[in-house]
Parts: sequence; C-alpha cells; structure tokens
Amino acid sequence: MQPIQTLDEFFTRSGAEVSLYHMGRRVTPCRRETLRAFENGELAWPEPWQGHAKVAIVFRLGDMPEPAIWFLALPLDELGMLSPAQRDGFINRLLETLGRNVANLGTNELGRQETTDVDHLMKDNPLAFTPDITFQAMLNAQATHALGLPASQHLEPVEAYLSGQQVIDWQALGLQGIADYTVRLDQSVADTLAPRISTLPTSVIHSLCYCLEHQPLAEPVLSAIRERGEQAASAGDLETLCACIRAVGSTLTPEVGDWYTSLLKDSAACGPDVLAAIAGRGWSLLEDAERLPLFLQRLAEDKRTQFTAVIRDIALIPRLRLPVMIALRDAPAGSAIQQRMANVMAHR
Repeated sequence: MQPIQTLDEFFTRSGAEVSLYHMGRRVTPCRRETLRAFENGELAWPEPWQGHAKVAIVFRLGDMPEPAIWFLALPLDELGMLSPAQRDGFINRLLETLGRNVANLGTNELGRQETTDVDHLMKDNPLAFTPDITFQAMLNAQATHALGLPASQHLEPVEAYLSGQQVIDWQALGLQGIADYTVRLDQSVADTLAPRISTLPTSVIHSLCYCLEHQPLAEPVLSAIRERGEQAASAGDLETLCACIRAVGSTLTPEVGDWYTSLLKDSAACGPDVLAAIAGRGWSLLEDAERLPLFLQRLAEDKRTQFTAVIRDIALIPRLRLPVMIALRDAPAGSAIQQRMANVMAHR
C-alpha cells in the first residue's frame, strides 16, 4: 500500500466524514477537490491570507463521539502554491501517533484512544491557529446549518430584536446568534432586516456586518448597508464605514463595484483603513480594468499604507496576480506607483 503523503489521502484512507471551510479572507465552504489539487501542486490556493492557506477541517474519525476541528494555516510560496515542509512534518507526526493502526486505515475502525490522540494533535502544532471569534461563530453557524442541525439558543432573541417584534436590550445579544441569523438570511428575512439597518446601534451594526461579509447579500440589505456606510462617512465614523465596506465585499454586483469606485475616487475618504477593507474582503471587485489601477494609485499615494505588504497579499490571489503585475508595469512614469516601486527596489 502506498504511503500517505497528503492530508487528503489521510482522510480518504481513514474513511473519515470530512467538511472543509476556507478560514482566511472569509468563512466559506471549500471543496475536497480544491485541497487535493492544492496538495498535489496542481493549484494555487484560491483565497490566501497573509501568506497562508487557512482552512478548517471538520471531521469525524472512527468512533469519535463528536466531530473534531483542525484549524490549519498551510504556508504558501511566492506563487501561492503549497510550501510542503510543515505539512509533511504534521503528517509524519499524525502517522506516528496512530502507530500500527496506519496500515489498517480504511479497513478497520480506529479505537477511541487513537481518535482522541488524533484530536489532540493541534497541541504545539506549528500549523495550528486560532481564528478570531467572529470566524469561529460563522464556522459554527455554517457547519451546523449545512448538517441540518439546530441553531444555537442565541438565534431566537436576535431574530426578535432584528425583526423589531420585541424590545430587547441589544447588549444581551450573542455573536453566535447573529452568525446563525445571517446564514439563514433568505429574501423574506432580508426584507424585514433592511429597514432596521439605519437605526441599529453601532455595536450591533458592526457585529452584523462582520457576519454578513462571508456571503452575498440580497438587494434590500445591500442597499441599506451602503446607505449606512455613506452616513458613517459623512459623520466621520471610519469604523462603521469600513464595517459596511467589508459587509458587501462578497456581493459581486455593479452596485457594490460602483460604490467601491466612488470611494476610491474620493481621496479624502480613501485612507488606509478603507483600502484594507476593500483588499481584505472585497478583493474580487478589484478584478476590474478601472478599479484595480485606481486602488493601486490610492495605495501608493498614501504614505501610511503598507504598500509592499498589500501588493504581495493581493498578488497571491490567483485571479489577481496577473492583473496586479500588469497594472504595476503599466503605471505612468513618475506616478506614485512608480515611485513606491522604485523605493521598494532601492531597499532590496
């Protein structure tokens, strides 16, 4: 029998029930085929974050009473492909933990002790990371919803509050309830939510936006979020503006693209935080012949930005890599982009 060389092979041979989720730029389901091709060196990771492929692996192995979750940050090379050394070390440790049971993967169920040992492999693991609390809440919401399991007990008060049916102290709302609410945001719920967005307390709109950013939004909610963001911009509320920019980033519509373009054209409104929000959550909207050069121009003009780090980050995204390189190459002589690039080269 061939040795196990990839995580995908391990889970295939073990017969484990597995669900994968992107955990870098946003929380979304990840196909097994994506991980397989990535580990085999056939595919750059589609949603890199800070030089890593961040993934949640939700699995049940052998007679595990409950699914286990591994949060892994797999290092990427300069082309967004897997740097395999740490992954290989983790697999070796995994196989050593299972000992003689490795030969029986796929034929006999692992015992309780072995599955417990596998679950504990995240301790002192250089690949392991802890997602922020919103990402954890969204993973729980998406995974339970996908499995047809009940939502958390925090959903009901969130529904009552956001529908306006009950007067509830918003400070008592749980983040998990907001996450559960957003993954169930169908058209009828969106129609109810949209009129409420303009009057929600700042803390509530922030939490709501950080949950909404992981999925496309229905038009009524999208328009209401944009209006709330524009109100925040007028009031000088940068945090709320950026939360709203992030919230619409997964909605690939002309309305969102036009809003991003208008923000980028306004040099007074387009500071480092706005640029970071667009690059971090709305990167797909940068795949545009006008918007990407404008983004890079604003990034270069503002000396407060981490120009090189942002360029490196978005250039790792496969669909943006070539457009970014072309936009940098074609920047006009003497432009802010050319000056920043010359400065980078001078300090190499």
